[in-house]
Amino acid sequence: MKKYLLLLACIGTFASAEVKTDWKAQWINTERCQSASNTWLAYRKTVSIDEVPATLTAHIAADSKYWLWINGRLAVFEGGLKRGPSPYDTYYDSVEIAPYLVSGENTIAVLVWHFGRNGFSHVNSGLAALLFEAIAPGIEIVSDKSWRCGVYDAYQNTEAPYPNYRLSESNIRFDARLAEEGWNLPGFKNTFPGAEIASVVGKAPLGRLVKRPIPMFKDFGLRDYPDIRQSAKGDTLFCRLPYNCQFTPYLRVESPEGNTIYMQTDNYRGGGPENVRAEYITRKGVQEYESFGWMSGHEMWYIVPEGVNILEVKYRETGYDTEFAGSFHCNDPFLNELWKRSARTLYITMRDNYMDCPERERAQWWGDEVNELGEAFYALSTSSHQLAVKGIHELMNWQRADGSLFAPVPAGNWSKELPLQILASVGWYGFYTQYYYSGDSTFVPAIYDRLHRYLHETWQVDKSGFPIERSGEWSWGDWGEQIDMGVLTNCWYYLALKAEKEFALQLGKKADAEEISRMMYSIEKCFNTKYWTGTAYRSPGYRGENDDRAQAMAVLSGLAPKDKYPAILKLLKKEYHASPYMEKYVLEALFHMDAPDAALQRMKDRYAGMLSYKEYTTLFEGWGVGAEGFGGGTINHAWSGGPLTLLSQKVCGIEPTSPGFKTFRVKPQMGSLTEASATVETHYGKIKVDLKKSGRKILMEIQVPEQTGAVVISPKGKVQEVGSGTHKITCPF
Repeated sequence: MKKYLLLLACIGTFASAEVKTDWKAQWINTERCQSASNTWLAYRKTVSIDEVPATLTAHIAADSKYWLWINGRLAVFEGGLKRGPSPYDTYYDSVEIAPYLVSGENTIAVLVWHFGRNGFSHVNSGLAALLFEAIAPGIEIVSDKSWRCGVYDAYQNTEAPYPNYRLSESNIRFDARLAEEGWNLPGFKNTFPGAEIASVVGKAPLGRLVKRPIPMFKDFGLRDYPDIRQSAKGDTLFCRLPYNCQFTPYLRVESPEGNTIYMQTDNYRGGGPENVRAEYITRKGVQEYESFGWMSGHEMWYIVPEGVNILEVKYRETGYDTEFAGSFHCNDPFLNELWKRSARTLYITMRDNYMDCPERERAQWWGDEVNELGEAFYALSTSSHQLAVKGIHELMNWQRADGSLFAPVPAGNWSKELPLQILASVGWYGFYTQYYYSGDSTFVPAIYDRLHRYLHETWQVDKSGFPIERSGEWSWGDWGEQIDMGVLTNCWYYLALKAEKEFALQLGKKADAEEISRMMYSIEKCFNTKYWTGTAYRSPGYRGENDDRAQAMAVLSGLAPKDKYPAILKLLKKEYHASPYMEKYVLEALFHMDAPDAALQRMKDRYAGMLSYKEYTTLFEGWGVGAEGFGGGTINHAWSGGPLTLLSQKVCGIEPTSPGFKTFRVKPQMGSLTEASATVETHYGKIKVDLKKSGRKILMEIQVPEQTGAVVISPKGKVQEVGSGTHKITCPF
């Protein structure tokens, strides 16, 4: 088994990103380092450079995070990615450092934070160490024994409560009485001992080094809080953020020594259990501090003891490096707000990986990611595409010996398969959507054989060709009740086969494509006979109420013929069982059946409660918070943002007809709306659609990027082809 897993890791890692093997640098730490959880290490190196080169790339790796200063200037704020690209390997960063260098003496300082804990999005190597290499003609800066390194004792653990077991991060306490003032600046009188060689590069425990496949994080800089209020007792500052975001808190105070300032957000117990918080113990005098472990929330709380004079507080927002390049607007303020909150929720669930939520878990649950990657194409710039591709390779690189797949990965303390989530992930709405909407097929040959093994060996079919239900370790179809797993299993499996068939054809695997076609035909031939009751789709052994999710997936898979639509439409107007995760597919099915009024009304009915919480800028895991939610009830779960996709994709009608939007169609379904507009960024440029009803006509203005073409389809079915440029079209509805 171990040999097979190692083979998978080798295949997947090389396929997913560049692997660097020619390292001159060595993993280093210090003799005192025991690689305990929440270990912080400070490194320094002084180098002399005769002439600064035009470019110099530093390759840097650590388990788990690092901050880099060169000549006192912050060059990287939070480098490194959570492990790992496979169960064995580690990511490294490539950073351009030439702009920070000078002729003569240069000081390089690195602060490393070793999580030292497994989590739902990180596998602990067990070794706190740094790898640094920057080589150019006449310059060789490599981590070795010539560096200085010390355990930074000012960073400490707090007392309980600690972050829950899903998180690999610890709370951070900083005792300023033990601070090494100016340790990262030139001229510091170095008191750190010499570094020690900690491990051989390319071997366990840190494995091979895989190049970071996503951009370095965006640093928005230190900013003032928009609003600050003080508690009645005067012991707490409530600092309002402009929206729910990922950030680090900063303070400048005057204080006697030994006072403790506590820092946490209003979302400290978001989704139930505790997440992360920070503490700062003062030294005497004026001092400033920024806690480097990111938090999330709408409000930052500084709990300040008597005798501490707060001089200044700020925050630094950081996050995935992408832009809100997409947009949607219509004449209904509710839908505009829903799209806006969906986009904000999407962004806060992006960082090292797509995640379910930024507080309770920070984990790459692939059921969530399927919805999130679809939203990204309509809300964000194209740099967002790389995060889903990273996730695809990670999911497949963690494939188990029996061929099964599980999420979240990377994972150090989780290994349970949720079969329906995985089918959704590898299928039409997951892997295929990522390929088709981005136009990037580079991951397909890398993952195809393992995908094929999963669908045809891990899954089995019965004599009728139906997939045999698998419970995995968690038989989960959605939060909530009235879940018809039989119908859902068939629909998700069929859509996974549909995606695999397209990949097989793309790779020239004709025999595979023919076999998949036969399997799909078997399901098509028998599906309605087995599951259609005359009024709804139901599994023979299912005893609950008619499942709105099951009806929706029957429509979207194409297994439900159009003559069933009237009955399904009637059912979807009264059955409300889906959680926000599966509600996306129910709403999409209504658009698919050409019922935009019903889709928009249901959308407003379902999300009315969520949007009634005016203090929140993000969407929830369930339909409410606390007891009204599902699964712990976080207030920022991007799987709830399906309406974002549908408002741009269906209401404004923008969908690709070839990979990457090289060609696309505009087929609006405005329903009762009188105005709607959307912008979508592609690799070719921006698509813009502006729609206005006037009498019985729709006035369309469509911007088609260079090198692309579009087909405009009116509500009455009239088809018109247009090339690049701006076009004004009038059509009846």
